[in-house]
Amino acid sequence: MASLKVAKILDHATKVTLKGMKQNVEVPATCCGTWSWGEKRPWGYQEERDLPGIKEVWSHLNREKIGFYDGAEGYGPLENERILGRLLKDTPQEEKKDIVIATKWLPFPVFPGRLWPVGIVGALKRSLERLGVEQVDLYQVHIPIFVFYSIETIAKGLAECVNLGLTKTVGVSNYNEEQMVKMYDELKKYGIPLASNQIEYNLLRTVPEKSGLLAACHERDIVPLAYSPLAQGRLTGKYSSKNLPTGRRIYGNQSWDIIDPLLETMKEIADKKGVPISAIALNWVMCKGAIPLGGARNGKQSGENAKALGFRLTDDEVKRLDELSVEGTTLPLVQAG
Repeated sequence: MASLKVAKILDHATKVTLKGMKQNVEVPATCCGTWSWGEKRPWGYQEERDLPGIKEVWSHLNREKIGFYDGAEGYGPLENERILGRLLKDTPQEEKKDIVIATKWLPFPVFPGRLWPVGIVGALKRSLERLGVEQVDLYQVHIPIFVFYSIETIAKGLAECVNLGLTKTVGVSNYNEEQMVKMYDELKKYGIPLASNQIEYNLLRTVPEKSGLLAACHERDIVPLAYSPLAQGRLTGKYSSKNLPTGRRIYGNQSWDIIDPLLETMKEIADKKGVPISAIALNWVMCKGAIPLGGARNGKQSGENAKALGFRLTDDEVKRLDELSVEGTTLPLVQAG
């Protein structure tokens, strides 16, 4: 993670290494979170309305050589991977070589769309069929549920996925420090690194930093992937106490008495740098040594997110934002900390 923590400028050339047993994967400093791609709840996905915007995002990020996408079999469910598969199919072969695809496995023997137990390896093979590829760059465990599979069993299954060549690297998501370290140690028995831990981390939820989880990642070269880095839109400047977001949002749900002063400072810094407020939120995450997974549903949003690249917040600016940030909350299973 040294590249993010010490790079003088965080730009398109900044790369982060996801460690694998047989091969590493070099990824951009930002990633496109695709939760809304195919997900009807809570995002209300409608193909006729939303797919054209998704194609704009895909085209823009691939053109900029920052096409790193994070999906999951549980988004939709299954429809997310089908959308990514259709996009990949329509992409020229020369362009595909720069695209990085990550997906996730839900640790349930059965869930909607998968009507009988198939195990970790079987689930990944089905994901590959939907994606239309022979191998993904990163395969992650979506949530830390150990009712059906223990950490030892999951580690063995992930190792098999790597040895079969179905994925280059493996990671976890929503794991706290204790769970992450145990998975790291179990995978190590098979000679396989734990490449990443995807956690909710933003200015409205700094729990992973305060708890030591972020430091534990860096100590072990586990890349922190920060989902909801814009707190589901609250850190974009689009919303305020006078213009509240609509719909169901479970992340970054802080009082606007806290958010408004933070947004004012973010706007001041953004205006000085000539970038959107959202770019400040994403750059702050990168300055902390994590890759932000900013969601985008159209070209305008992906363009604004991409403006987080090309500068680095100063130490003083990071400190000002830190002082206005909050620890946030932790929900069972879906939020690590």
